[in-house]
Amino acid sequence: MPTPTIRHRTLKLAGGCTAVLLALSACSSSDSGSSAGSAAASASGGASSAASASAGASGTAANVTGTVTVFAAASLKEAFTTIGTQFEAAHPGTKVVFNFAGSDALAASIVNGAPADVFAAASPATMKTVTDKGDAVGTPQTFVRNQLAIATVPGKPQHIATLQDLAEPGLKVVLCAKEVPCGAAAQKALAAGNVQVTPVSYEQDVKDALTEVELQEADASLVYQTDVKSAAGKVDGVNFAEAASAINDYPIATLTHAPNSAGAQAFVAQVESAEGQKVLSDAGFLSA
Repeated sequence: MPTPTIRHRTLKLAGGCTAVLLALSACSSSDSGSSAGSAAASASGGASSAASASAGASGTAANVTGTVTVFAAASLKEAFTTIGTQFEAAHPGTKVVFNFAGSDALAASIVNGAPADVFAAASPATMKTVTDKGDAVGTPQTFVRNQLAIATVPGKPQHIATLQDLAEPGLKVVLCAKEVPCGAAAQKALAAGNVQVTPVSYEQDVKDALTEVELQEADASLVYQTDVKSAAGKVDGVNFAEAASAINDYPIATLTHAPNSAGAQAFVAQVESAEGQKVLSDAGFLSA
């Protein structure tokens, strides 16, 4: 069986920001686009209540201005883009810039000096990289949880119905790299089911693993339930019992050297508000 390849599409971007400490615009050019303002304008309907929720962390909405830079796990892309739009509507004149990538790569960028205001990780282990260096303010708070599912080519042509089916000979399976949260969770789930899988490749974040199935370059991949939901129509999802043994907590923190500390606090408040939590719940995340 061929040796699995390890891909570095997203890692190259985050690592590049680390190595040369590029200007903020370079980091924010990851797969998120630029600001949250490009998301659907419908999110602005809750602007008044969102402003009230955010004001508790920053004094008043009027105190929050400028750009807020958020480094967030790739699996948060859709939900956080919507929350960013809500935030901008609640705080006129602000702009949220996202860098979505693998949590380990983002943590490495932060501890090496990349400018950011907020870090939202897909596991406590990757957040610990930041807290151990004193780069997070206070104790990071878990704001949601996430659970794995199997993403398959639409119609399940390989008849994948269980985790054990991923071990079938000839099946092309893609996994996240073991050092990233989705990869660590996948290894726990496979161990719980006593399933041995030799993937055709290891991907550096969960969106890359999902894309391989969307493009039908792979038959199946272990991703999060939220990713299966976001790719509805492009992949089919299969839930499996072993996923319960590998649920990931998602912590969020403001950063010690945040260029916009007031904006950082307000963004975290928006994520933790009723409006923010509804967006995350609608995306398929589990409550903390």
